[in-house]
Amino acid sequence: MHSWTDTLRFAFQPVVNLATGGVAGLEILARPETGDVLAEARRDPELDGRLAVSAVRAAARRETLLPLHVNVFAATLADLGGLTPLHTAVREAGRLPWEVTIDIGPPYTHVPQHALLEAVAALRSQGFRISADGVGDGDVPLRLLTDMAPDLVKLDASLLSRPAAVRAMRTLCEQLGALLSVEGVETELQCAAAVSAGAQLAQGELFAPPARLPAADVYVPPRSPATAGPQRSGPSVRQFVRPAALLPATVSAGHVRALLTGSPEVSGVLLVDAHGVPVRSVHRSRFLLSMSGRYGHALYADRPAAKLGDAPRTVGVDATAWEVLDVVAVGGRDRTSDDVAVVDRYGRCVGVVRLADLVRALAESRVEEAAGLNPLTRLPGSDAITGEVDRRIADGRAFALSWLDVDHFKQVNDGAGFAAGDELIRSVGRALQRSASDSTRVGHIGGDDFLVLADPEGLDPVAASVLDAPWSAGGRPVSLSLATVVCAPGSVLDHRQAAAWLAPLKKAAKSLPGASWVLGRAGLPGHEVRRGTQAAAAPAG
Repeated sequence: MHSWTDTLRFAFQPVVNLATGGVAGLEILARPETGDVLAEARRDPELDGRLAVSAVRAAARRETLLPLHVNVFAATLADLGGLTPLHTAVREAGRLPWEVTIDIGPPYTHVPQHALLEAVAALRSQGFRISADGVGDGDVPLRLLTDMAPDLVKLDASLLSRPAAVRAMRTLCEQLGALLSVEGVETELQCAAAVSAGAQLAQGELFAPPARLPAADVYVPPRSPATAGPQRSGPSVRQFVRPAALLPATVSAGHVRALLTGSPEVSGVLLVDAHGVPVRSVHRSRFLLSMSGRYGHALYADRPAAKLGDAPRTVGVDATAWEVLDVVAVGGRDRTSDDVAVVDRYGRCVGVVRLADLVRALAESRVEEAAGLNPLTRLPGSDAITGEVDRRIADGRAFALSWLDVDHFKQVNDGAGFAAGDELIRSVGRALQRSASDSTRVGHIGGDDFLVLADPEGLDPVAASVLDAPWSAGGRPVSLSLATVVCAPGSVLDHRQAAAWLAPLKKAAKSLPGASWVLGRAGLPGHEVRRGTQAAAAPAG
């Protein structure tokens, strides 16, 4: 009699880091040649548990070092109270529990929630990472999701067409300290939407289809400056996390040598304690140099590898790229190429970052920033401002977008000369910068036009800085016009809609004599004249 294992095979689908373009892990998918073993497993917890064990063993046969994602139904965990055989299989495969993420999938209907949460707590205490799978297309209750406090939330790609829901899920992930992943990404448009929504990870046919052999290379569309993330405080280290090569702190130098010589892509090994906390860092080149020297193998092969390691350099998952550089700067120059361990709130290693990735990203952001600066004022252009508008929309934040220009600027240039006009523009730009708070962005989009992005409560200082000051060019008095549209969460879908609401307000401000300020709200008719000769309110959109 044939067993279900006779025709069962497994495929590997990469989990992709959207910032680095690297493979952050492998989800192991059951692919039976006949029958529907998954439908059977949904009804039979014991079978589902055996599938999880078989998945880990299949990965071990492929000798992959990448972190693994193993699928388990929620009902299985609630019924079995944990997965003791899985823990044994992971240990026998030479892997560590914190290298394995348990993807808990629907259905959740009729699953005893208390039993499920107890099983999740047991798995987490063993070191496994927890993922909530099928969110957005499954039936996971929101309260249960928050009680599970997963390390990763996997969002169905169909939810990308509902930006408000994605923004809400990203906010929840931030509160839980979880990463956000999007499954089923098939197009570059979906990928761009995932990046804009703040997802760190993704899976789908666009990157690489499931395959019998773990994929080494995947396709990731290049990120545009508008979706590259905020740069003022530096990009988050989460964008650059790579899988870490982890071994127990007690292994021998010979064991580490075998791993490094068999895996040329591994730049270093982190030795961790029983809880997954890094205790020593082994750098590839320095370690192999010590082992290859005269008598090196004889001296060190059977000794603990920790003797040839260094104290690990660690940063939290919430650190910025600049903070990582500060960590790298401490210590000898011979360690500047060491991987930096990224640890979670428990101190457990969740991956590593490489200095080369950080330097490249920071350099590119500076080049992009410099290329977008207006040569007259050294302020960023419209792309930087509109990109930040889209990020605030994705974050579900209220914001105020303002347009400012000099009244009758052509006459100013014709009468006072272009040099006086240029100096006036520079002075206005400096005034806007001086009034800007940490959350305010000022852009010079050309000629005498400026864009200002601010929190709604930060508008008055910006307006006062330019409307209360006396302006002149070549001894000729000059006035400025300011138009503002306040956008509440959900009132606009992107920067184009915000600009469309701003356009009639600009026209209304220009129609008023002298210094003027007109304010409207996206989605609502009418506008308010805050400065200038009062006029009857006109429809704003």
